[in-house]
Amino acid sequence: MTLTVTVLGATGSIGRSTTDLLAQHAGRFRAGSLVGGKDVAALAKLAREMKAGFAALADAGAGPALREALSGSGIPNGAGESAVLEAVERDADIVVAAVSGAAGLKPTHAALRLGRTVALANKESLVCAGDAFMRDAARYKARLLPVDSEHNALAQALGDGRVSDVAKMTITASGGPFRTWTRERIAAASPTEAAAHPTWSMGMKINIDSASLMNKGLELIEAHHLFAIEPERLDVIVHPQSIVHGLVYWRDGAVTAGLAMPDMRVPIAHCLGLGDRLTIERGRNLDLAAAGSLTFEPADEARFPCLAIARAALAAGGAAPTVMNAANEIAVAAFIRGAIGFYAIAELVERACAHFAPRYRGAPADVDEALAIDAEVRAWSLEALPLARAAE
Repeated sequence: MTLTVTVLGATGSIGRSTTDLLAQHAGRFRAGSLVGGKDVAALAKLAREMKAGFAALADAGAGPALREALSGSGIPNGAGESAVLEAVERDADIVVAAVSGAAGLKPTHAALRLGRTVALANKESLVCAGDAFMRDAARYKARLLPVDSEHNALAQALGDGRVSDVAKMTITASGGPFRTWTRERIAAASPTEAAAHPTWSMGMKINIDSASLMNKGLELIEAHHLFAIEPERLDVIVHPQSIVHGLVYWRDGAVTAGLAMPDMRVPIAHCLGLGDRLTIERGRNLDLAAAGSLTFEPADEARFPCLAIARAALAAGGAAPTVMNAANEIAVAAFIRGAIGFYAIAELVERACAHFAPRYRGAPADVDEALAIDAEVRAWSLEALPLARAAE
């Protein structure tokens, strides 16, 4: 049986890795809807190559250009939020949710409400509206499969084991480009330096989050919801080789871990296989003898305060992670365009969390409430940028 796969965020790094696997296993999969952001040329080229059933761009103004780019292909297409939601509503066996940031909430939730199998790479869905997402996943009998390498490794390491038997779950971090830098040197870092990830090839925003370790904080929150495990049983450890992705510590002292070469096609293939193992062409098999040694070190929250802020937001619960994520997206965008320095990211996020803490104690009841909080925090954060910059 051929499975239809819809890819949200098809032109990003996860999307490209997914379509590579679909092409390798063309007899097993077909591309359903492919959704991109703004890149008309990239989406049109991919849609033609994959013979997609539908193509959509989130940018409403890109509709005419996309129609022209796909002229003669016979591929129906559209642009804007309605087109993205139409893409989700079209028939699919698996939806790969790889839109970056809070922008992925609506389409990912729409797939979930349809009872689809959702391969989740958009961690912000669970960061911003985790309670609502997990509740609705159960309500609509949707299946959530973790695409992030860390959570996928945890899921495989957990296997059929019970979370009640787990003493701790630990995700790993490469340490990013600033792992060995002093705080003073980090403070003066440029966006280009911050985006130079030593292991993974990701988008600019995710690379900056990895440099600040905010990405690990987001992943702790995601793990909390995916595995229904308390914050105090979650941890982060720095592992520069990025070979061990997640570890499950059992209460009897045993430890199981998920290891693989750093290649996002590995966790994606695990999700697409639905229990079967897919061969990955041009993949790199792990050779521990060649790797030589695997090293680990604690995460330094003094040099990387975003991780501490994320831990606090997770512990606080309610809408604290929603607020934190919105402020972080504004702060990272400001850093990328050179409006603030690197440590002003943490400064702004911490200010936002403190400002909104008295107002939003309960978790968002649904995606609409999460997006309303997100919009309010973004507006406040834009106005607060000068304060964060001055406090650096």
